[in-house]
Amino acid sequence: MSVPPLRLRPHHILCSLGFEGHGYSDTFTANMEAIVVGRLRAALGDATMVEITATADAICAPCPRKRGQGCEAQFEIDTLDTAHGAALGVSAGERLTWGEAQDRVRARIKPDDLDVICAGCRWLDLGLCKSAVARLQG
Repeated sequence: MSVPPLRLRPHHILCSLGFEGHGYSDTFTANMEAIVVGRLRAALGDATMVEITATADAICAPCPRKRGQGCEAQFEIDTLDTAHGAALGVSAGERLTWGEAQDRVRARIKPDDLDVICAGCRWLDLGLCKSAVARLQG
């Protein structure tokens, strides 16, 4: 029995790297913790198959801003996904392992790039993702 791939929006690749226990609600944070810590940062997390999606993903599932397969802030989410997809060279339907996704970040993104590709993100000023990218490039 194979495990289905983890569906992620392009911008959630960096969100997953930078996650440090904060979220939009307790339920959202618990879900993010289960995905990021329980799967992606687990011992075999690098082998986790990820499928890039242009609609709501595993992380969006309990988000209080989710509306069907979209978001109440859909324009901002689409802007983030477009910028992240271009920066990482990923598009909807593509499959790669979490390790390969991290390799894309390592090869293509520097911490200060987030000022542009994450413009408008409410979490940017916390510096969590910039720190995570810096650690990844270590």
